[in-house]
Amino acid sequence: MISRAFSKVNKNQLIKTVSTSRIVACKNNQSQFIQRFSTSTENNNSNNSNNEHQQQQQQQQQQQQQQQEPKKKMNKLAFWGGLAAAGLGGFWVIDMIVNDDFDSVTDKFRTRLPESERKKRPKVVILGTGWGSLCFLRKLHTDLFDVTIVSPRNYFLFTPLLVGGTTGTVEVRSIMEPIRKYCKRADAEDATFYEAECLSVDPVSKKIKCFDNSAVKGEVSEFELEYDHLIVGVGADNQTFGIPGVKENACFLKEINDTRNIRDKILDCLETASYPGQPEKEIDRLLNFVVVGGGPSGVEFTAELNDFLQSDLLKTYPLAKRINVTLVEALPHILTIFDKKIIDHVEKRLQSSNNTKIWTKTAVVGVREKEITVKNTATKEESVHPYGLLVWATGNTPRKITTQIMQSIGPNIQNNRRGLVVDDYFRVAGSDGIWSIGDASINPSKPLAQTAQVASQQGRYLGRLFNQLAEEMNNDAIKKRENPEAHKEEKEKQQEKANLFNSITGSNKSFEEAVKEKPLFKYKHMGTLAYVGDHQAVAEFKGDHSTTVSEGYITYYLWRSVYFTKLLSIRNRALVSFDWLKSSVFGRDISRG
Repeated sequence: MISRAFSKVNKNQLIKTVSTSRIVACKNNQSQFIQRFSTSTENNNSNNSNNEHQQQQQQQQQQQQQQQEPKKKMNKLAFWGGLAAAGLGGFWVIDMIVNDDFDSVTDKFRTRLPESERKKRPKVVILGTGWGSLCFLRKLHTDLFDVTIVSPRNYFLFTPLLVGGTTGTVEVRSIMEPIRKYCKRADAEDATFYEAECLSVDPVSKKIKCFDNSAVKGEVSEFELEYDHLIVGVGADNQTFGIPGVKENACFLKEINDTRNIRDKILDCLETASYPGQPEKEIDRLLNFVVVGGGPSGVEFTAELNDFLQSDLLKTYPLAKRINVTLVEALPHILTIFDKKIIDHVEKRLQSSNNTKIWTKTAVVGVREKEITVKNTATKEESVHPYGLLVWATGNTPRKITTQIMQSIGPNIQNNRRGLVVDDYFRVAGSDGIWSIGDASINPSKPLAQTAQVASQQGRYLGRLFNQLAEEMNNDAIKKRENPEAHKEEKEKQQEKANLFNSITGSNKSFEEAVKEKPLFKYKHMGTLAYVGDHQAVAEFKGDHSTTVSEGYITYYLWRSVYFTKLLSIRNRALVSFDWLKSSVFGRDISRG
């Protein structure tokens, strides 16, 4: 019994112990669960808070980035804008230096005379609208003078790119600039332009006679103008050396119409040679192109013609492969103004083409409608050669008006075949108030080449000289108007006492002294360039002690860059750039008209 009771007690205790341990275990599990839950909750809460903090940081960073992006864009714009401005500014400075045009900026801030007073100022008449005349006009303070321009053409022609107009590399309109554009400054008509040709100049009465040579004429087709100072900048005519038939049958390279004539004749020869049944001999004649003159103009035209042939004509005309181009030069070599190294390079390059030949020591002695007669200067043998196109680019001779002025002054003073004899200030010898620049003039003591570079520098110099002498010229003109007889007598006395140039422009001693106090003209040679075909050019830069020569593709881009910079207006530069791009991408136009 006792054992049974004891066993029951043990069982009860065991049950209590087990139940107690179970309860304790459950409590422990519960507490662990609660602890784990609280820990996970805390972790979740901390994670949530971290996420919120990260989101806030990200939002702040995004806001900062959004705020910084406009600043970065502004910085980029400022950088590139500054770079572009610096580039444009550098180009402008280079343009001003190359074209010697800084005084055009200061001229805008100068106090100008009112229009009412300009008609009382000295009468300045400019003949011509070429390089010399236009550069003179651009530098002249036109409000200080009563300025009149007379020329048979109402535009300026950029002649260095004229050869490209014969083949369509550039359009001729792109290298023309209306002269009336330069007659107006500061919203005032500072100069008067008449599209007419000067027929004669009377150095004694100081009058010029002009006539209308255009197709449309009115009731008045002739008129006279008085001048106090006459600027002769009419350029020069084509030199034919008196060879019969040249003027009637050859094409020249001087004016806009010349480029059109050459272009039309090139295409006309090809079209005519393509006629069915055309004899082989006649085809050879039509496709034989002759260029007379081995100077820069003749060489550049030959090069342009070769480019036109290789790049465009061969693609569209089956007979174009039979074209032959012959360059004729009377001297032993072409491009004699260049260094010997360049001469050899150009001759070798041109003759490397199967279509091109160079005849040196060969002079043209006769020209007919379909053939030329040439003579070898070494052997004196003459031969006859047929041609379809004849281009004459041999040099310059004085124009009719220049010759008339020389004759009116007298052959004992004006005795140079190149043009009007002038002194270091460009005053015409033996005259009063006549000045001459460019191809129309020659200084025997300092002869210069008849180029656009020379004429432009002379025009700029003379324009500035007139600005410096404006008051002296005005006083001289007033004295003449108030007492013309005394003025004439005083001038005659000075002519008796003075030497050749002392009485040229002034009617009083003070004016002559004022002229001589001014600096003399000094020509600065900027180099000589020539295009030789296939995107290559040659250049020569002469210094005081050395000569630098260049040739090839880089020189070609230099050649284009220089002429691009020399173009007078933004309009010209834009049009020429477009023409160059258009001819490179689409080729040259081969239509006539």
